[in-house]
Amino acid sequence: MILDTDGLKPIYIQIAEWLESEILRGNFQADEKVYSQYKLADLYNINPATAAKGLTKLAEEGILYDKRGLGKFVSTNAKQIIMDKRKNQTLRNLVEDLVMEAGRLELSKDETIKLVRDAWKGDQE
Repeated sequence: MILDTDGLKPIYIQIAEWLESEILRGNFQADEKVYSQYKLADLYNINPATAAKGLTKLAEEGILYDKRGLGKFVSTNAKQIIMDKRKNQTLRNLVEDLVMEAGRLELSKDETIKLVRDAWKGDQE
């Protein structure tokens, strides 16, 4: 992953989202230790406090848990938490943006749904 240090998204959020994606890909399994704040800081040349903030965010969401003195580990239900969060936040926002843009372009509901179906079919081939 390459951090976007010039973008609007805070670095700690980028770190948290990267770890979420790694969990979804299966690169970190349930009850497996994730990188420490110092390892993340070293990997991405960032302040350890910034990396810690990303880890803390995931712990607050129940995606990671602490083992005192050992670090942060992936929660048993981390994948489900991430999928629910992304479905309820990310996808909902994208769909709302799509519907608003379709309205601006004066597309009907059926035309908009057809666009989604066509994109879905193209992805499945």
